[in-house]
Formats: sequence, structure tokens, C-alpha cells
Amino acid sequence: MEVLKHLLLACALLCAASAHAEKITVAAAADLKFAMDDIVAAFRKDHPADTVDVTYGSSGKFHTQIQQGAPFDLYFSADIAFPRELHKNGFAASDVKPYALGRIVLWSTGMDASKMTLDSLADAKITRIAIANPKHAPYGKRAVEALQATGVWDKVEPKLVYGENIAHTAQFVQTGNAQVGIIALALVLSPELAGKGGYWLIPDNLHQPLEQGFVITKRAEGNALARRFADYMNSKAARAIMVKYGFVLPGEAGGK
Repeated sequence: MEVLKHLLLACALLCAASAHAEKITVAAAADLKFAMDDIVAAFRKDHPADTVDVTYGSSGKFHTQIQQGAPFDLYFSADIAFPRELHKNGFAASDVKPYALGRIVLWSTGMDASKMTLDSLADAKITRIAIANPKHAPYGKRAVEALQATGVWDKVEPKLVYGENIAHTAQFVQTGNAQVGIIALALVLSPELAGKGGYWLIPDNLHQPLEQGFVITKRAEGNALARRFADYMNSKAARAIMVKYGFVLPGEAGGK
């Protein structure tokens, strides 16, 4: 009888824990891959019963998918214009919250990109240059702006190969399918790419700011975990992780 009581108590505790466990699904720009993984890990230390699943990809494609009913609870975009549009059209359950400014770099594993500039890309020896697809990837748009501002666009355009997102663009360079790429500083500073090749930080006056922002989607209206995770993004721990990966934060030098 005593054993039965203990079993019943254990079942009750498990049921109570399950009842309080929550899950959210996050759509995040590919430049956040490593920073967001670290932030989720830190968040779960304080909320071990909760699950935060993150899907990484193109900001523009997520923007379209959310309007079509994709099951995302939060949306982190590399271009704040996308979540602003969702908010304007009734697809968001929160105000748009800026979370960072991104930076772009020239990066190569086979060449010393630290000694290059965008003018170097006009060299005939460089035949394949990777950028993210500017049709839906904010980092690709900023790469095009920087190339145009430098005056090398006409010489460089025929050499371009396009990644689906900024992580895919980095893979072109890693695999040798491009000699050099214009990618996110956050990826170059990641454990996966750090020390693999050199990079040159592209001056931010050559392109529009990569102002990034997020919203809680309409689907997550009333979702307590979505609110907790959104608030956590402004925590000291989360902000420190973002700085580690080269992001400029709102309220800090260079941030909005």
C-alpha cells in the first residue's frame, strides 16, 4: 500500500511538471545560428522544463511563410522591415523589438581576406564570389549596396554565386565553390569558422544599416513562454552573447 502511495505521488508530480512545461518554435535569421543556440542554452538553465526549438533560414522567406500560417511563435529577422510589415498587417502579437545591428565581412579560407578590400574582388584571378540572395536575404542586399558604393559592381556581378541565406553563402566558401564571400561577422566569429581563413570588416558607411528586430507572432498571442523568451533577449546574459558574436546592440555605441 505504501509503494502504491509513492507511485501515485510520483505520477502526480510528473503530471504537474508536464502541465507547466511549455514549448515554442522560433524562426531566426541564419546569422543568429550560433548566438541564438547559446542564448537558448542559457535560457534553458533557468527554465529546464521548457523547450525552445529554433529554425534558421532566410528572413524574407520566413516573412512569407508566417503570412501563410507557418507555426512560428517568434520571428527574428536580419532586416527589421520584415517584422514591421507583419506588425502593420496584423500578424504580430507584440511591438517590433530591435535586437541588434549586423555587420558584413569579406571572408575567404583560401586567400588572406584580411589584406583585401572590395576593390580586390575586381581582380581577374577571383572568379567566384559568394553572397546571399539579395531577393530575400538582408545580408545579400547589403553586400550589393557595398559593392555598388565601392564602384566594382559591374566587374563583380558576373562572378557572383548566390546562397539561399547567409549560412549557405558561407558554405560556398568553406567547400571551395567560391574563392571569397561576403558574409556575416557573427558567422566568422563562431566556433565553426573562427580561425578558418581571414576576414576584412566592410565599412558600415558603404551600405544601409543591418538593423535587426523580432516580434511575437499572432499565433503566440497569450503564450507565456514566448513572452518570457522575448524578455530574456534583453537580459545581461543574452546581450553578452550577442556582443561575443560581433553584434552591435540597441542603446550601445553604433546601435539604434
